[in-house]
Amino acid sequence: MGADEETQAADERLTREWWAPFAEYLALERRYSAYTLRNYRQAFEDFVRWRREGAGGAAGGELEGLTPRVMRDFVIEAQARMGRRTLHNHASGLRAFFKFWMRRGRVTKNPLVGLALPKLEKRLPQFLTEKQMKELLGGPQRLIENGTATPFVAWRDRLAMELLYGAGLRVSELTGLNYGQIEADGAVARVLGKGKKERLCPLGKVAAGVLAKWKNEYARDTGPDAPVLVDTAHRRMSDRAVQLMLKRYLALAGLPLDLTPHKLRHSYATHLLNAGADLRLVQELLGHASLNTTQVYTHVTVARLREVYDKAHPRA
Repeated sequence: MGADEETQAADERLTREWWAPFAEYLALERRYSAYTLRNYRQAFEDFVRWRREGAGGAAGGELEGLTPRVMRDFVIEAQARMGRRTLHNHASGLRAFFKFWMRRGRVTKNPLVGLALPKLEKRLPQFLTEKQMKELLGGPQRLIENGTATPFVAWRDRLAMELLYGAGLRVSELTGLNYGQIEADGAVARVLGKGKKERLCPLGKVAAGVLAKWKNEYARDTGPDAPVLVDTAHRRMSDRAVQLMLKRYLALAGLPLDLTPHKLRHSYATHLLNAGADLRLVQELLGHASLNTTQVYTHVTVARLREVYDKAHPRA
């Protein structure tokens, strides 16, 4: 067997023995999105490659018995080829990976515990203004009026955006939503989020009204296990399909095309806080495990208050 074949065989073994059980745990038990799974796999493959080819120098990229020093070497080398945020994401994935195998007794300790990472620049979440949201949400109706979208597609798309913004759903929660998770009056959805944590998401009158119209006029199957969002073949929509759908309406509204469905969730949180909602209530609505995660939105609202003050106050 040649060197390339040996390397390929070693990588396949590591993927089968180390990555596959972890990926199954993330998908089935933790209910992580396909996006997170992809990022964690990239982190795993990058680290294995470094162990095999780089300063790690371990034949086959073996993963037992790693020390904090090895991980420090990895972080130092990785800074030369990836940005700080990417490095933090990779470290997060590897930390979860070794925690998983430590619990199962395959490794004795997590080599990333206490590992110092380069500081991240503070970035406030992107969000749309209320005026921009109104423009975005009006897109499906405009497509019906100019004949470039069928009522089925337009109402489906509007429902997707109303649920992302009106209920603060993650895109994976949106595409995974079944009719059985929605209360009889259509005003509340029971969502199973990260870590299999259930939370109640009020839909609001507008989103509930759009849902009722969609369910009564366009849905083929409304049984408890039937998906709410479906494509034209009445199959469950994918996360990617929702992302591509949103880009269509961003372009129609003249908004940046790099805005993701998650930015509608950011807008949801920001607009709640701007209107005086309690921070802990917003934490509960978003399904954040830690209040620190939610507090980033207070910086957004304070920044907005400062902007208004600077423009309006004579002593600013």
